[in-house]
Amino acid sequence: MSVAYLNGSYLPLDEVRISPLDRGFLFADGIYEVAAVLDGKLVDSASHLARLERSTAAIGIALPLTLDEIEAAQKELVARNTLTEGLVYLQITRGADTTRDFIAPAGLQPTLFMFVQVKNFVDMPAAKTGIAVATMPDLRWARRDIKSVGLLAQAMAKQAAKDAGAQEAWMTEEGGIVTEGASSTAFIVTEEGIITRPYSQSVLAGCTGSALTALAQESGLAVIRRAFTVQEALAASEAFITSASTFCLPVVKIDGQPVGDGTPGPVATRLRDLYIAFARATGV
Repeated sequence: MSVAYLNGSYLPLDEVRISPLDRGFLFADGIYEVAAVLDGKLVDSASHLARLERSTAAIGIALPLTLDEIEAAQKELVARNTLTEGLVYLQITRGADTTRDFIAPAGLQPTLFMFVQVKNFVDMPAAKTGIAVATMPDLRWARRDIKSVGLLAQAMAKQAAKDAGAQEAWMTEEGGIVTEGASSTAFIVTEEGIITRPYSQSVLAGCTGSALTALAQESGLAVIRRAFTVQEALAASEAFITSASTFCLPVVKIDGQPVGDGTPGPVATRLRDLYIAFARATGV
């Protein structure tokens, strides 16, 4: 049984107990982060912790630990689980509230929960075959820049994508404009260069995507931040997604239609290699 973290204590995951009156459960009043672990080290930790701080500040939850203390707890969790390759999931909620009122009473103690998952990044089969995505209307709220634990729309999109034979959903707005994946950032490659949405309240600022675009620019590849449509994606030479749980994966089909020649392209393949090298060189 893996070891988890709850409010300062390390204990077996199956012994974790969180109040049913916790506002994360009752109102989705909370924030989460997912950090990759490679070679037993946290990947791009500073970026994930900075985003955690931004998201909690945006909804008015005070972090119960400093960012350094949170990182130390994550490292301890990795060590206690002898995790070599996988993920650390972190969730912080406003805490337990016996009133179950929309307006939270003052003085609640936030709930900080973390656990680990084993996952293979380097030899992921999808990196060689590519993945299919299915498009569907974006049903989420307006503040997508906040990494909220309220993931019902994303879960519905993921299920709809699976039902359509795809591994990820690309959510779209009016005019067929792609916002982002259900749990990833969306990219296409055209004659212009690498194209992805600019950061705003409409999309989550992806930590993996930010690091990868910086690596692309360092390698001499042009990165253009603008919106793109599903039709543009189908006409692109390549498409790919990024996330902490996948690194970089080529998209070879959109709504059943091939992207490019229907196989992983050279840009996505190279960027994946660059990101793995970055992850190994900078892990903490």
